Amino acid sequence: MRLVIARCSVDYTGRLNAHLPLATRLLVHKGDGSLLVHSDGGSYKPLNWMSPPCTLTVEEPEEEAASVGVTEQWRVTHKKTGDALVVKIYEVLHDTSHDLGVDPGLIKDGVEADLQRLLAEQVSVVGEGLTLVRREYPTAIGPVDLLLRDDNGGTVAIEVKRRGDIDGVEQLTRYLELLNRDPLLAPVSGIFAAQEIKPQARVLATDRGIRCLTLDYDEMKGIESGAPRLF
Repeated sequence: MRLVIARCSVDYTGRLNAHLPLATRLLVHKGDGSLLVHSDGGSYKPLNWMSPPCTLTVEEPEEEAASVGVTEQWRVTHKKTGDALVVKIYEVLHDTSHDLGVDPGLIKDGVEADLQRLLAEQVSVVGEGLTLVRREYPTAIGPVDLLLRDDNGGTVAIEVKRRGDIDGVEQLTRYLELLNRDPLLAPVSGIFAAQEIKPQARVLATDRGIRCLTLDYDEMKGIESGAPRLF
């Protein structure tokens, strides 16, 4: 990755035209060929960019551009569309390159698998008198996230989501219809558990006799929740 801080102007031509007047900016040229133009504001979002597949060529400035101080010109051309990002550099303040190697990728915390595991370890969050039968209980149409037994011998099927929407309720409904055909499991009740449940999903679940459970991931991990409390 090459990082260049330079006084430059930038023009994008192609499907749209855009112009950034002369200013000091950070140019990030990545190993995949992409070029990003950043300012000292706007958070993570670049002012302009060219995504791969693209190629960068360094050109001598035309006579008119050189007469006003342009020392070199970068042309980044998209291989498929022909769009071009032209950077006219007036002064380079910093220029360095780094080999970052292969990135292992983002490992997300708080995904559905984490919620499912924590809920399996803390079934008391669901209610009293419940015991875990199995995680990922197999059925002909896919695994049920959690299967529990209550102290009356009833079965509870739980579908776990980060954000609960209507599709999740429909999925749990299909599981319940199938599980209730098994005399060894019936009667089976359902719980739709998520960090956030959309109002439409809550209405549908309630109408079908499915209980909704909002999960506090930080609290389940033993971290003080950021949610406001009355006491």
